[in-house]
Amino acid sequence: MGVELSILVGTMTGTAELCAEEISDQLSAAGHEVEITLMDGLDSSVFDRSRIYLICTSTYGQGDVPDNAMALYEDLKSARPDLTGLRYGVVALGDRTYAQTFTFGGKCFDEILTELGASRIGEMFQHDASSGTIPEEESAEWSLAWVGRLEGDKEQAA
Repeated sequence: MGVELSILVGTMTGTAELCAEEISDQLSAAGHEVEITLMDGLDSSVFDRSRIYLICTSTYGQGDVPDNAMALYEDLKSARPDLTGLRYGVVALGDRTYAQTFTFGGKCFDEILTELGASRIGEMFQHDASSGTIPEEESAEWSLAWVGRLEGDKEQAA
């Protein structure tokens, strides 16, 4: 039985959404149940501890989360729900040309989710737009190893 995964997408130009779609295709083909949800209009009630979450977000402006992710991020900061037991991963897109704020969109979500008691699985995937590599391909490849960690955790718990 595969993993139930929700990918929450924060994007300005659509690149994070393309990454989410590629990840979904890759993981669905491997037998996992994946749903993609744009962060538009979401609040902290989106989190259900029976699912695993993958935050897939770009960075915008001066290291901000994208406009469509701002309401969710701000609600997490103000409502401060107890997310103990929630498990998640992060795909963070950025550009090392902006070294001071590289992948801060993803880092912001990682920080607040950890503060609220959630547990990140594995390392955050960080893609550098100036690297010349294709973020959809790289994030999809990373996701296979990441979900492999989840499957290993399930086997150990059984």
